[in-house]
Amino acid sequence: MNESDPLLVIVDGANVVGSVPDGWWRDRRGAAERLRDRLAADGLPGHAGPVEIVLVVEGAARGVEAVPGVRVESAAGSGDDHMVELVAGAAGRSVLVVTADRELRRRVTELGAEVTGPRSVRPA
Repeated sequence: MNESDPLLVIVDGANVVGSVPDGWWRDRRGAAERLRDRLAADGLPGHAGPVEIVLVVEGAARGVEAVPGVRVESAAGSGDDHMVELVAGAAGRSVLVVTADRELRRRVTELGAEVTGPRSVRPA
């Protein structure tokens, strides 16, 4: 592992947005943009070191633009598959995946990533 690389934080946009019933389903793209903006402003609460944040979006949220501090990737197909590919491509690097999806958690931990739930980046 290269100690100079910041922690790679991959955020399951659909899962995190869907974790709070605040009307997100009426405007999925807007909900993803609000999450992106909160990530850009707050980073990873409780983590003092540098982080590289990647927000993965899918479906109606595709096309959300990146902002300074948050790279946004629109999954062409399954968001889960895209996140697994990102983890696999980060071999040798510390990776944290933010999701509550049990199957995704299993897949990424098999590749060496750590996982945390949506509350780590979104207030309940």
